Amino acid sequence: MCGIAGWINTKAKISGNMEIMKNMTDKLLSRGPDNSGYYEDENIILGHRRLIIVDAEGGVQPMIRLIGEHKFVMVYNGELYNTDDLRNELKLKGYKFESYSDTEVLLVSYIEWGPDCVNHINGIFAFGVWDEYNKTFFLARDHLGVKPLFYSFKNNNLLFSSQIKSILAHPMAEPVIGEEGIMEILGLGPARSLGSGVFKDIKEIPPAHCLFYRDGSTTLSEYWKLEAKPHEENFEQTKQSVRSLLIDAVERQLISDVPLCTFLSGGLDSSAISAISSKYLEKHGREALNTYSIDYRDNDKYFHSNMFQPTSDQQFAIKMSKYIESIHHTVILDNLKLMNALEDAVKANDLPGMADIDSSLLLFCREIRKDFTVALSGECADEIFGGYPWFTRPEDINSDTFPWSKSTKERREIINKDLSYLPLEDYVNQKYHDTIIKVSKLSGESKEESRMRELFYLNIKWFMMTLLNRKDRMSMANSLEVRVPFADYRLVEYAFNIPNKIKFYNGREKGLLREALRGMLPDYIIDRKKSPYPKTHHIDYTNAVQSKMRSILSDSNAPIYQLIDKEKVSDIVESGGKSFKKPWYGQLMTGPQLIAYFIQINTWMQEFHVSINK
Repeated sequence: MCGIAGWINTKAKISGNMEIMKNMTDKLLSRGPDNSGYYEDENIILGHRRLIIVDAEGGVQPMIRLIGEHKFVMVYNGELYNTDDLRNELKLKGYKFESYSDTEVLLVSYIEWGPDCVNHINGIFAFGVWDEYNKTFFLARDHLGVKPLFYSFKNNNLLFSSQIKSILAHPMAEPVIGEEGIMEILGLGPARSLGSGVFKDIKEIPPAHCLFYRDGSTTLSEYWKLEAKPHEENFEQTKQSVRSLLIDAVERQLISDVPLCTFLSGGLDSSAISAISSKYLEKHGREALNTYSIDYRDNDKYFHSNMFQPTSDQQFAIKMSKYIESIHHTVILDNLKLMNALEDAVKANDLPGMADIDSSLLLFCREIRKDFTVALSGECADEIFGGYPWFTRPEDINSDTFPWSKSTKERREIINKDLSYLPLEDYVNQKYHDTIIKVSKLSGESKEESRMRELFYLNIKWFMMTLLNRKDRMSMANSLEVRVPFADYRLVEYAFNIPNKIKFYNGREKGLLREALRGMLPDYIIDRKKSPYPKTHHIDYTNAVQSKMRSILSDSNAPIYQLIDKEKVSDIVESGGKSFKKPWYGQLMTGPQLIAYFIQINTWMQEFHVSINK
């Protein structure tokens, strides 16, 4: 994985500004600690930071390819999972290759197919290609948005980068938020609207979109979307198809020239990926798989079973590790360090995030990176196979809003009274309905099937994006590449059209996926009720975030005062978060996690010098 950045303006000469590009690229150091590279011409400057995974010598960037007098230059962040297939196809067309890197294959794919190359590749990617002859620039982001790609367009200037902080390092960009940015943070946060960069004049290229720059103007287009199609297979055939697609996705993502491991919580998804990986490594004569799980100091003393978290993970992670004979490591996090890492998580994310759900992952990845450079993780299975409570609870299925965030009215109550005019509820409702109308449906589909399509689409486009953003930023802040096999677009396409009676086999969340994996995993993993990413329940953590937030509230110059009502937030802090009755976001951001979110907002405004221009 890598970090990419660039500045293009075909209407003016911008060469001679290499220091600006170096500043932008330096902000991406953790994404690519192994190497850096630059390209400069009259109308373009590109920067690249590299984390070496495959072909250290042959994947150097920016990569240049000449076809006669025609020059193409590319910067790229990601991994292609059909590299060999593409290389063989392109060889038949007469192309020759000087390396075995996927970078060269991607660049040649663009040379051959132009913007249509995105319809030939399978992987996680964000890349840009400069066509020197035609003076055009092409940017593209992968199907599900696993890899980030932000941009800003002003006065013919196109700036782009893997992260917001890099764009803000350009003198043309300013850390300013307007009314929409405020509503993103307080109405939707930690989620973001697709395409939103929160800051004014900074946007994100949505998943499955590409941007084309020509003659000082840009065009944004979608190259892939989920489409409703009849499902022709019976239950047994569907089960086998899911199994085959998942195995293929995992095995394609085990290619690496550097040490590789998996996350193993003991849940269904990570257990499946770890089992497939372990079997593959053994079959190919490679060393035993290393697996990692996360827990918190003394968490067993404070854990209480509930609907969202019925069982603790640790015992299942250990049992599963023994089953696949992996070398298992449990990372035990200290609760005070977890609170202190909230600041580092904001700096990594460039925005307020999922509080200690972020900081715990940041610390977890930091430990893994001591020995490994690549990991596989189980994100996205819940969104495509129906793992969350809101897929089965009637009140959530029938709610006319985001089922993981039904607290818009309560959120409004904590906003600074000077901002009470903001149409927060209307803004959130509009984002919800704008998404719903895009859902592809079959003619004659039942009301129930139609609604479930909407829920799955909402989860893929919203909830999954929040988790993928979190995974990318927290891992890459530690120079760790994390791959997510369940986000293979072929598997997502297939799952989207599986009827609910099959998908929720036996009336269970992820019922089909469980049966598809039966025989590969022990029954105690298959039949275990879903438990989400583990969070701390320790009183020391609650006390620590309360103390930190009290300190912020005692500072009359704290930037968060521009956004919040002091009295309402003070009540939340003193109650340990209990006075805010509804979950802020999903099943994890409740109680002390909400207090931690306020800490992150203040940290973000302070660290990034955020100003408000309504």
